[in-house]
Amino acid sequence: MQVAIIPARAGSKRIPQKSIRPFLGKPLIAYAIEAARDSGFFDHIIVSTDSEEFAEVVREYGAEVPFMRPAELADDFATTAPVIEHALNWVRENLGEPERYCQFYANPFVTTENIRGGYKLLREKKANCVLGVTEFAYPILRSFKLNDQGGVAYAFPEYSQSRSQDLPTFFHDAAQFYWHELTDLPADRTEGLNLPYFLPRHMAVDIDTPEDWEIAERLYKAFATNA
Repeated sequence: MQVAIIPARAGSKRIPQKSIRPFLGKPLIAYAIEAARDSGFFDHIIVSTDSEEFAEVVREYGAEVPFMRPAELADDFATTAPVIEHALNWVRENLGEPERYCQFYANPFVTTENIRGGYKLLREKKANCVLGVTEFAYPILRSFKLNDQGGVAYAFPEYSQSRSQDLPTFFHDAAQFYWHELTDLPADRTEGLNLPYFLPRHMAVDIDTPEDWEIAERLYKAFATNA
């Protein structure tokens, strides 16, 4: 059994009702649900939410809300890991032991193609996890930080004179999907193997602020990622 798990807390402060807010005419979370559904990989697409309103919306797009998230996992201090573990425990107790699962966020740039690509990488390489990542737009070793006077100073002064092309490339989480293998792993593995699935920068906007939202809508319209 393979399951998709999508966290969707109702109490977002920076973008109220973020997961069900219309993104170019459709609830933001609907894009991830539809991509997961269209991939054909999942026996269950489960949304973990604390909101009956959210539950009603996501069911319209084909997701399940078989439980309501407990209050202690839905406050401003709740992190994602215990939310996912809570959902997995529900699956184990009510549906059986999953072989693998994919964790999604409400992100319009999630595509069926990339879900399938991540799955293929997970299985071929027998990885513990495959996650979508993208390259930082500028070398982070040449970044600045604010000093006590409110001015800027190099965060890594030892690289202040380095050419950008001579510096290593760094990547960050694209906030889209995370495939996890639970059963079919090499017996001699002592450490987790977490592999990157590379995404272009125009397909990787982590929507946390109104500015992020506007950028994401413009990029989506420009590149028609899921059209």
